[in-house]
Amino acid sequence: MMRTNSWIPTVFNDLFNTEFMPKASATAPAINVKETDKAYIVELAAPGMKKEDFNVHINDEGNLIIKMEQKEEKKDEEKNARYLRREFSYSKYEQTLILPDDVEREHIKARVEHGVLTVELPKQVQEKVKVSRQIEIG
Repeated sequence: MMRTNSWIPTVFNDLFNTEFMPKASATAPAINVKETDKAYIVELAAPGMKKEDFNVHINDEGNLIIKMEQKEEKKDEEKNARYLRREFSYSKYEQTLILPDDVEREHIKARVEHGVLTVELPKQVQEKVKVSRQIEIG
């Protein structure tokens, strides 16, 4: 018979999840990275985010930096009361991706569509070198 100590998580939840110390819901967005013959594609799930909420750039080391930050303030005024209720929502995320050597850093493109940030990292076109040649006998 296996016994579990299921009371431990609830004790900690009751202790830390109070009005003075609310439970933080910190989750990182899901990232997909896929490769085609011509490019690497990075997809980052970001529901409700707009393109203004993102900053995508290459740093001094040549790494791809994806930052997203969303601030939202809702104000609801009640007619029967003389106070203003405010609710703040803030989310911030940053991801650093080390780029492969074959990425054309000057032609990277990014777009936001249907709650997904898509970053296209085109590959450099490799010219195939001819291997066949006549060898002169000396």
